[in-house]
Amino acid sequence: MAYSMETARFLMEGRMRDAAMGCAQARFDLGVAFSCGTGGVEVDLIEAHKWFNLAALAGSDEGQACRAEIADEMTAREIAEAQRQARAWLARTGRQTARLAA
Repeated sequence: MAYSMETARFLMEGRMRDAAMGCAQARFDLGVAFSCGTGGVEVDLIEAHKWFNLAALAGSDEGQACRAEIADEMTAREIAEAQRQARAWLARTGRQTARLAA
């Protein structure tokens, strides 16, 4: 199903709000969007890793598996940047911090 850019933006904004509320599925969905380039976003493995990591932190087994899968395609520097961005996102949203895995 093809979405208009406006619809895609609306869906992404909704997932971002849900992710900020701690929703593991929303975080996973954002990881999928950035890893596949869906929802009107460009493919960005650092951003995808960040969201899969945050999904795993919220208890998503799928997030954990996808994080490991895309990590195989990333450099150590890219993974470190994704982890830094995840920690920064947690700090901005006031969500609990925990050790973020590679």
